[in-house]
Amino acid sequence: MAKIEVEIGPNQISREDGKRRVVVTANVRGRDLGSFITEVQQKVGVEVELPSGYWVSYGGTFEQLISAAKRLQLVVPAALLLIFGLLFALFRSVKDAAIVFSGVPLALTGGVAALLLRGLPLSISAGVGFIALSGVAVLNGVVMVSFIRNLLAEGRGLDEAIREGALTRLRPVLMTALVASLGFVPMAFNVGAGAEVQRPLATVVIGGIISSTLLTLLVLPSLYRLVHGTGERRRLAVEATA
Repeated sequence: MAKIEVEIGPNQISREDGKRRVVVTANVRGRDLGSFITEVQQKVGVEVELPSGYWVSYGGTFEQLISAAKRLQLVVPAALLLIFGLLFALFRSVKDAAIVFSGVPLALTGGVAALLLRGLPLSISAGVGFIALSGVAVLNGVVMVSFIRNLLAEGRGLDEAIREGALTRLRPVLMTALVASLGFVPMAFNVGAGAEVQRPLATVVIGGIISSTLLTLLVLPSLYRLVHGTGERRRLAVEATA
C-alpha cells in the first residue's frame, strides 16, 4: 500500500500570504545596515536570476530602519516648526526669532561635517541627535539676543548694545557649549555595547554645538546689525529732522 523511504528535506515549511517563504538571516558587523542592504540589492539584482513565481524582500532590522526613517521625515520638520514657534512666542518678533533660528542650519552643517570626519553613517540615531541639536543650537542665541534687547530697552544705541551684548555673553555662551559638548564625549568614543547607536548621536551633537557656538559669537551679532540696522538709521533720521 505504501513505500516508505528516508529522504533529506526541509524540517519546516514557512508560508506568508499563502506562499512559501524561505528566510535567510545575517548579522552585519563593521558597517551600517543601510549601505549593506544597498550593496546586497545591487548584487542580487545583477547576479541572481529569479525563476518565475519567486521574489526577494528585505525585512527584520532593515524594515524597522525604513519605518523609523519615515517617521523622522515627519518628526524633524515638526520639531523645527515648534522651535521657531517658541522663539516667536518669546520675542514677539519674526525678525528676532529668525535671527536666533539661523543657528539651526549651521549647527546641522557642523553635525554632518562631524559625521563625515569620523566616517559614520547618517543613521536613525544621528537623526535623533539632529533633533536634540536643534534645541541646543538656539539656546545660546536666545541668551545673547535677549540681552541685546534688554540693552536696547534701556536706551542704548544699536551698535553699542550689540557690542556689549556680544562681549558680556561671551563667557556664558562658551561655558554652555563646553559643558554640553563634554557631556557627550564618552558616548562619542564608546566602543562597547550600544556604540553603534551612541557614537553617531554624540558626534552630531558635539560637531553641531561647536559650529553653532561660532555662529552665536561671530555671525549672530552681524545678522542682528544687518536686520535691525535699517530701522535704526530711519529712527536716527527722524530724530535729526525733528
